[in-house]
Amino acid sequence: YMSQAKHAEARELMYNGALLFFSYNQQNSAADLSMLVLEVLEKSETKVEDEILAENLAKLFSLMDQNSPERVAFVSRALKWSTGGSSKLGHPKLHQLLAVTLWKEQNYSESRYHFLHSSDGEGCAQMLVEYSASRGFRSEVDMFVAQAVLQFLCLKNKNSASVVFSTYTEKHPSIEKGPPFVQPLLNFIWFLLLAVDGGKLTVFTVLCEQYQPSLKRDPMYNEYLDRIGQLFFGVPPKQSPSYGGLLGNLLNSLMGSGEEDDAAEEAQEDSSPIELD
Repeated sequence: YMSQAKHAEARELMYNGALLFFSYNQQNSAADLSMLVLEVLEKSETKVEDEILAENLAKLFSLMDQNSPERVAFVSRALKWSTGGSSKLGHPKLHQLLAVTLWKEQNYSESRYHFLHSSDGEGCAQMLVEYSASRGFRSEVDMFVAQAVLQFLCLKNKNSASVVFSTYTEKHPSIEKGPPFVQPLLNFIWFLLLAVDGGKLTVFTVLCEQYQPSLKRDPMYNEYLDRIGQLFFGVPPKQSPSYGGLLGNLLNSLMGSGEEDDAAEEAQEDSSPIELD
């Protein structure tokens, strides 16, 4: 089939063969055929379509042994193929499908990673509610959503950040209806989302100053906010790797120092120094 350029037929043969092996729990053979499905997609330069992502790749992923190294290799290669030049980290739809499968397996941390790179803020919020209720402390209910919102904003996904916050605070059984909320950190996130829409640096600066006690609960919060300040409020990047330079940067930018040319600013926007695990 491949030598005759019958790529669709070759892919169907490999896919059905993989399903057959999976049905008899022949994991190694099924994984081999699953990788061949990807090879066909790569060689045929097949266009990325939701049907292939959902009915082929996500289905094969869901049937693979959760702890197999082949599964890791399959995901990495599938995301690379799905890029199609538009997204460096893989197609958002594929990330969303992987996230849902991992959520069903109660692999919450991996699921959260893939939700972050999807556009499914509502699904992410519902997963986080379950994650918080089953694995987290009651005192951490606000931290689960705060981290997600800040990371979505670091990825310049403002819409999903808003959706994950509103859905999570509405559906979590331990959060009283707001805003305003009982938890100061939730109020900070609520104000932050409003500030991002407004784009006023002074508002962002005062907000970060007033809520420092809450922001100190996780050492990464100020790192995320440094990045958010650069992306949405024109705050210049930190000049030194010293930790906790958020307020200094904000004050410098308010006084007009540290201006950079547009090219440097664009280069900074394209690179994210923060690891979003």
